[in-house]
Amino acid sequence: MQDMELKKTNYKEYLSDSVFDEITQVADSLELETYAIGGYVRDIFLNRFSKDIDIVTIGSGITLAEALAQRWRKERVHLSVFKNFGTAQLKKNGLEIEFVGARKESYRLDSRKPIVEDGTLEDDQNRRDFTINAMAFCLNNNRFGELLDPFDGLNDLDAKIIRTPLNPDITFSDDPLRMMRAIRFATQLDFRIHPDTFEAIYRNRERIHIISKERIVDELNKIVASPKPSIGFKLLDKSGLLSIIFPELSALKGIEVKNGKGHKDNFYHTLKVLDNTAEKTDNLWLRWAAVFHDIAKPQTKKWDDRLGWTFHNHNFIGEKMIPRIFRKMKFPLNEKMKYVQKMVSLHMRPIVLAEEEITDSAVRRLLFDAGDDIDELMLLCEADITSKNSEKVVRYMANFQLVRQKLKEIEEKDRIRNFQPPITGEEIMRVFKLDPSQEVGLIKKAIKDALLDGEIPNEHDAAYQYMLDYAKGMGLSPLD
Repeated sequence: MQDMELKKTNYKEYLSDSVFDEITQVADSLELETYAIGGYVRDIFLNRFSKDIDIVTIGSGITLAEALAQRWRKERVHLSVFKNFGTAQLKKNGLEIEFVGARKESYRLDSRKPIVEDGTLEDDQNRRDFTINAMAFCLNNNRFGELLDPFDGLNDLDAKIIRTPLNPDITFSDDPLRMMRAIRFATQLDFRIHPDTFEAIYRNRERIHIISKERIVDELNKIVASPKPSIGFKLLDKSGLLSIIFPELSALKGIEVKNGKGHKDNFYHTLKVLDNTAEKTDNLWLRWAAVFHDIAKPQTKKWDDRLGWTFHNHNFIGEKMIPRIFRKMKFPLNEKMKYVQKMVSLHMRPIVLAEEEITDSAVRRLLFDAGDDIDELMLLCEADITSKNSEKVVRYMANFQLVRQKLKEIEEKDRIRNFQPPITGEEIMRVFKLDPSQEVGLIKKAIKDALLDGEIPNEHDAAYQYMLDYAKGMGLSPLD
């Protein structure tokens, strides 16, 4: 962003895209006072590319959008009109342009849905969430590129500050989702929240209860997708919001000491694992797996006089906790949830392999259970090494390289990843004239185990003979 000493009043060179010239021509022909406002303007000064443009007019935004759609009728453009909200959207050349008439808003205590009235540009800027989102560029020809910045948003951008335009208590009480947005912007942009604004978040934290779970999860996803997600979770914790919206994560906080032995703070460990994961991948759901990987440690924590603090089976208990948490928080209950469960369930396996002798059988079983997700599982496990003991970290990372090499060798030799045993349940039932039963399941499992343990090759004839021998021990004979 340019130095504040070079601050000027007109920025028309920032509006060089031809779409603005056309908006200007149509707005002037309709005698509509028109501005680009909000995030697009903010991102210009941050040198961030944005395909979303918000346009506000003193009058009808729908009228302006419809006139532009008519002008662009020979091009690939899509118009959506939302009359109930007084808004319209045009999609053109990869841009999404939102149109709305300037308005002022008032709120009831029990809802974040405002009572909307027509207003002036000043009214519209007053209702914006943060100073950096209240800046506007005039698009009318006689003032094209003029910046209207009534709350010194440009200075706040330069100082990297998130601050509300008006009284933050009113801003957050009116629309409590703005508390989440403040923390999300601070995380995405690596800004700090102004002390007065942050204190207001703390005071108004209970108001978050009126926000839908879906909107909260949307903001959480944007925090998790940020370059350094821990910033957002630390702010959520400090503000008191985390214990309300995600108590299971908040419960990881703290260290208990017994007989002079304390365990690590699993909250800050989790955030470190999340940041480590974020450095390596943009996969949102692998990042969420990092958030959830130790979620069951509070439930599984026990003191053992010989071993100290233990968290036995926290991976399996965590896997079982995830559907309930996903359902409560309105996360998707589909393959994304199953993926997170899988990562949480398996995240200890490579670590155990790295600590012990790496056997072919254990590697085959890990490949079988992880399937195509094995590389992402290994990434998560490496991110889970957060020890401050540098020698320990070096040792673990070296062992993980051995595990990776063994995985590659076994995969090339035995084709285990996502393999299906060469004998199906249907074939077992046909050979032994069985109905679906426990016996069928036992035979199928025995064949799978023999393959994974390397007792037989992954071939039909070898598996068939093994099936006959195993079934004979059960008192079963083929009925050909």
